[in-house]
Amino acid sequence: MSAPDAVTMDDDERDEFLGTGGVGVLSLAPDDGADEPPHSVPVSYGYDGRKETFYFRLAVGSDSEKPPLADRAVTFVTYDTVDDRWHSVVASGRLEGTTDDEISTESLAGLDRVGIPLVDAFGRPTADVQFEFHRLVPDSLTGRKESSPEV
Repeated sequence: MSAPDAVTMDDDERDEFLGTGGVGVLSLAPDDGADEPPHSVPVSYGYDGRKETFYFRLAVGSDSEKPPLADRAVTFVTYDTVDDRWHSVVASGRLEGTTDDEISTESLAGLDRVGIPLVDAFGRPTADVQFEFHRLVPDSLTGRKESSPEV
């Protein structure tokens, strides 16, 4: 038995798969350029298909394991099975804060169009966790899926 073939999703398929939000894995490049693996964490996301922009509610503060986030090179991956076939999206670029003057108004509009799930992975009430919103306007955005079997 051979492995299934992968095909590229078109923009509409990709946007339908992403919906307005879900969960995935965010990988942050080392902040000092050191030869270390990226810091990868599960996160929830919101997706604005109009602007092809991802929004993240990220835990920050003294007990957060994430390195500083400003202008960090990242890769974000989300995947799932749809109709018994795998689908995945990979986005790469740099994180931006959503409170910067030049993007705050655009970010507020984008945040109104997304649905970021609040996932409790903190071992304490989420009301006690400090969060910041960041966005990713990808330099690279690809969607792949398992091809349909030939009949």
